[in-house]
Parts: sequence; C-alpha cells; structure tokens
Amino acid sequence: MEKYVQILKENGFKITNQRMDVLEVLEENRKEHLSTEEVFAKLIEKGKEIGIATVYRTLQMLEESDLVYKLDLDGKSYRYELVDYLEKGKVHQHHHLICENCHAILEVQGDFLDELEQMIEKKYKFKVMNHDVKFYGLCEHCKK
Repeated sequence: MEKYVQILKENGFKITNQRMDVLEVLEENRKEHLSTEEVFAKLIEKGKEIGIATVYRTLQMLEESDLVYKLDLDGKSYRYELVDYLEKGKVHQHHHLICENCHAILEVQGDFLDELEQMIEKKYKFKVMNHDVKFYGLCEHCKK
C-alpha cells in the first residue's frame, strides 16, 4: 500500500480514509475484478460509512492517477483492479480472458507483447507506453 500512497501524494492528492478504504478493498480482492457496486458493497460489509458516489469518484481519481486499471467489458460495464507496480515504477501488464456467457474474467499472467512493442518502437519510431489486450470466448465451465 505504501507505493499507492506515495503515488497519490506525488499526484497532489490527499490521503483520505475513503481513498484508503477503497484501495484496501481492491488490495484484499486483488484476484477479482470488482465493479463499482461490488467495491461499495464490500465497504458496507466492512462497516464503512461511504456513499456510492464517493466510490465512483474515488475509482475515477485512482484510475486517473494510474493506480487502478479500468477494464471496459462492453462500453457499459466496467471492472476495476489495482495496477501492479514492479521495481522503479514499472507497470506489470497482464491480459484478460472474458467469458461471454458467465462474464468471468481470468488474468493471463506475463506480458507476451514485449517483442511486438520493440518492433513497433523501432519500425515506427513510436514509444509504446501501455497496451490493453482482452480475449473474448467461453471459460472452461461454460464450454461444457
């Protein structure tokens, strides 16, 4: 959590209880991809007094600060997860498998696009800062 607090401070944001509570829920549910409503519900379960509008604003601010990744499923529904920071502020990329039947989201660990990024940078003289890859299909359970 220290890295996230440091980044908030560097971006000029105050460290509020609500922001820390949202970050804590995301950290505790790191393997899940939570909707705003699910973050809100988990905060209420923990006895936190917070409004849904505050959760929306906090998630938006955390996304703008590059602390939270907003996964756009279909242009209407979004899921959130903490960004994984590695050494020296580098971001760990991972890709997502999205089941079109049950809407489960699975993470593909590892960044398999390093060579492609290097080729793009060399050929087009374009500095790749980030990328987003989503695969849509059927999960193991729904295939059956």
